[in-house]
Amino acid sequence: MRIVHGWKGLDVAETGAAVALGNFDGVHRGHQRVIAQAAKAAMAAKAPLGVISFEPHPRQIFQPDAPAFRIMKTDQQARALAALGVDIFYVLPFDREMAGLTDREFVRDVLVAGLGVRHVAVGFDISFGKGRTGSPELMARYGEEYGFTVSVAEALGDGHAKYSSTGVREALREGRPQDATAILGRPFAIEGVVERGRQLGRTLGFPTANVALTDYVTPRFGVYATRTRLPDGREIAGVANIGVNPTVPGEIAPRLEVWLFDFDEDLYDQVIETDLIAFLRPEEKFSGLEPMVEQIRYDAAQARALLLPEL
Repeated sequence: MRIVHGWKGLDVAETGAAVALGNFDGVHRGHQRVIAQAAKAAMAAKAPLGVISFEPHPRQIFQPDAPAFRIMKTDQQARALAALGVDIFYVLPFDREMAGLTDREFVRDVLVAGLGVRHVAVGFDISFGKGRTGSPELMARYGEEYGFTVSVAEALGDGHAKYSSTGVREALREGRPQDATAILGRPFAIEGVVERGRQLGRTLGFPTANVALTDYVTPRFGVYATRTRLPDGREIAGVANIGVNPTVPGEIAPRLEVWLFDFDEDLYDQVIETDLIAFLRPEEKFSGLEPMVEQIRYDAAQARALLLPEL
């Protein structure tokens, strides 16, 4: 899959795609329906399959003080799209120029003149252009005017609620990772560089790999059964705390601290990706290290039983 940053002065090979348009944060099952419609059009037109997203996410520009909300980093998004057979991933800069384009200017200048799209697939609730004035119906009219076809994906859900990025965030904030998994079609995963911590876990017999949450939506503070992918592709079961570890003196920013079972290798400064499989309990402040260690051993036994039942 080719990743294209921008929409101006592109090579011919980077244009002429049937595209899915949206933010696609999480690439959840609803997003996958939009991409499937673009894929169908791409096959019919013998055109590349493209996905258009924006970086930074528009919400970061319009609501800079809002709590962190990202479900995926761009690298994770790219891997998920590649797995769906996407040929070109357009990562368009959401800058002052992009934010100022009217709905017509966005279609005319970006989609048509810049990317030369042959088809645009959108979700039923898409909005685009300055002031979010664009709609699926307006995109269809622009398609007739500028010579590209348009498809609109209807809402997809489980019979109770539609699949949405908001639903994923709510599930994670409430400590329901299995519900987030159901919407995403895969577990929610935190990816980041392993940082050096206070080394307390190693001293107590359960060394942890510590990863900052950065721009990720903050899941409910607590303990989770996890699976972690290492740079070499291995997956290791474990148990993790997400929070600030209030038992230990000293303030730290919220982070993921994951203890990988039966693993004793140096991961510092390496990038790992940790899936949240199940929520075990809320984070709590213990009266001292001894009861904390006892609880962590119990948490680990629970996680092992869940993730490694055959052992």
